[in-house]
Amino acid sequence: MKQNNSSPGDFILLGFSDKPQLEIVLFVVILIFYILNLVGNTIIILVSCLDPKLHTPMYFFLTNLSFLDLCFTTSVAPQLLVTMRSKDKTMSYSGCIAQLYVAMGLGSTECILLTVMAYDRYAAVCRPLHYAVIMHPRLCLSLAATAWLSGLATSLIQCSLTIQLPLCGHNKLDHIFCEVPVLIKLACVDTTFNEAQLFVASVVFLVVPVSLILISYGYITQAILRIKSASGRRKAFGTCSSHLVVVIIFYGTIIFMYLQPVKNRSKDQGKFVSLFYTIVTPLLNPLIYTLRNKDVKGALRKLILGKARGHKFCL
Repeated sequence: MKQNNSSPGDFILLGFSDKPQLEIVLFVVILIFYILNLVGNTIIILVSCLDPKLHTPMYFFLTNLSFLDLCFTTSVAPQLLVTMRSKDKTMSYSGCIAQLYVAMGLGSTECILLTVMAYDRYAAVCRPLHYAVIMHPRLCLSLAATAWLSGLATSLIQCSLTIQLPLCGHNKLDHIFCEVPVLIKLACVDTTFNEAQLFVASVVFLVVPVSLILISYGYITQAILRIKSASGRRKAFGTCSSHLVVVIIFYGTIIFMYLQPVKNRSKDQGKFVSLFYTIVTPLLNPLIYTLRNKDVKGALRKLILGKARGHKFCL
């Protein structure tokens, strides 16, 4: 591919190449985390689909989240691992742009999906008698579809604007993958409009969802405190605590990356923060939901024992 003023023939993905010893350690850590991510999220999907007791709105959304995390990490980790172990740090222009669209779309989808899950927990705790009526299958499908389609829409808009920026031959990405803020910083023209547009998109997909989640948990906390029995309060809190931990971890890191002015970002901080929400957080999700959720642990034991005895689950 010929090099021109608007796009280079390929990119040089620097990653952690300036720290060779750290790069070796991170390669091993990322590889282990990626494998565990594949296994953990696949297990969540399997137990949620195969155990009839888990055919509820909460686990329907959890299955979507696990599938989303599988795709999100896979859009980043394999290319990063190849680049880290290769002397040739190049990444094709088409590969970078594909990664840009996919990662942006999946990340945006997760922002909306976590908000949908917060609404599900609100309905379960605050409106338990009407929960089955409120969260009927058609609404669950509509909410999940809205999350996926909104992520796709913002990716098409944001990434399409970003790839229009001329790079003037600049092709060194001092980052771990192709991400919108990094490409904006690489541009050789005034990027005020792109930065403003990114900020607006970040408010819509980060600040608004976080605000809605906090409002939901405000109502949930009030409802839990009104429960008279201690066991009832523990059970109600247990249904929500896993989701709240995931929300804090995911939004905390991604807000740090996207709500700072592009030029004020430390490149090393940006690398580690991006590493956290693309590699670490997707692994923490199945761990948190499995370790803190009796239903999932019970379904997993049932699945293992059922396979050991040659039994089959019925959908």
